[in-house]
Amino acid sequence: MTATTATFEVLDPASLAVLDVVPDQGPDEARRAVDAASAAFRPWAATAPRARSEFLARAHGLMLRDRDRLAALVSAENGKSLTDAAGEVTYAAEFFRWFAEEAVRPGGEYGESPNGGTRTIVRHAPVGVAALVTPWNFPAAMATRKIAPALAAGCTVVLKPAAETPLTALAVAALLSEAGVPDGVVNVVTTTDAARVVGAWLDDPRVRKVSFTGSTGVGRVLLRHAAERVVNASMELGGNAPFVVTEDADLDAAVAGAMIAKFRNGGQACTAANRFFVHTAVLDEFVARFGAEVEKLSVGAASDGCMIGPLISQAACTRVERAVAEAEADGASVTHRAALPDSAAGYFVAPRVLVDVAPDAAIVAEEIFGPIAPIIGWDDEAAMLDQVNGSEYGLAAYVFAGELGRALRLGESIESGMVGINRGLVSDPSAPFGGMKQSGLGREGARDGLREFQETQYLSVDWPG
Repeated sequence: MTATTATFEVLDPASLAVLDVVPDQGPDEARRAVDAASAAFRPWAATAPRARSEFLARAHGLMLRDRDRLAALVSAENGKSLTDAAGEVTYAAEFFRWFAEEAVRPGGEYGESPNGGTRTIVRHAPVGVAALVTPWNFPAAMATRKIAPALAAGCTVVLKPAAETPLTALAVAALLSEAGVPDGVVNVVTTTDAARVVGAWLDDPRVRKVSFTGSTGVGRVLLRHAAERVVNASMELGGNAPFVVTEDADLDAAVAGAMIAKFRNGGQACTAANRFFVHTAVLDEFVARFGAEVEKLSVGAASDGCMIGPLISQAACTRVERAVAEAEADGASVTHRAALPDSAAGYFVAPRVLVDVAPDAAIVAEEIFGPIAPIIGWDDEAAMLDQVNGSEYGLAAYVFAGELGRALRLGESIESGMVGINRGLVSDPSAPFGGMKQSGLGREGARDGLREFQETQYLSVDWPG
């Protein structure tokens, strides 16, 4: 069986220039990756937790050493600003450090049966070969958020990065090798045929875990496939994050938080604020302040020092512009917008603020994944919460309120796995990342992230009297 000679081009979405050419691998290469991961699994699982921890700690240091190089790579293939990219690399590296610390605490219990006469030992063992599928919007962080806990738990992995951004995943894998991680423990398959590659993994009895980040639609397909062999599955899926501002909120903080929650990575984040619910008492002032900041955003290539880069593809641009046009046809209006570059070949969309948006408009029912901020006024808290919770998604949410007790009460009333209280950022390696409802299953980060790659085994021990 020979390796594929097919290749595909990786493009810079800001200039459409070809960055590199990588192998376009298929099911045969996917199975060979499992061969390598399966052969490496038993030795890696038997490696002492402290040794696995030290590999991850070295990988953390190497990522920070190469932060500028990796940020430039992320920015080039994803299009995000260099500031955003550098922040992502630092965040991505932190997963190696966090799970280096968790690797030495695999957990377990010892107890006596209530009926007496036996002892109970509970241990947590690595689940096995794990198939990881990551998206293009955070190519470094989504890879390390899965690789780090898998390796800490004692699993080996096969990773399929998005076809739009495979270069960062290959660079991370190279750093893990430099850190001393043995061959076969981490295997990257680059492909434009995700369905056949991931399908080959899910059909392989040696693959015991699938961890996917992406759309809810694709997640449903993978869950159906995984169910055929009862494969352990973690799913981080779509979002439709509400951003709630009360009448007593600190508007300076709310605007600053909105700029982060909406425009990080140009709005191309599952945790991005998708629909803004602003109390009518402060609606005009919030729109004016927020809009003024939006108009200051510089749009263009990261190499030009711009804050908002391109979207990932022409299809993404078309989808976002269609959503705005439909909202305007339904009565919404654009109050503020940032200027587009005079001449650019890339996939650029102007950041905009929309008002008079109907609560049932398509633009607030669907994930925008772009730099558009639709704003809805509210004055009845119960009705607002009904609108907020009316979505089938429940990944992230944001609440800005002057009284902390009220902010916490509102946050607890929102059906969302993560809620930012008076802050526009919720991601943290030490916290459980994941959603409710159609936004997924399982959690990443924190101790929960390690548990996703472990099986619980219980030993009942006879204890002669």
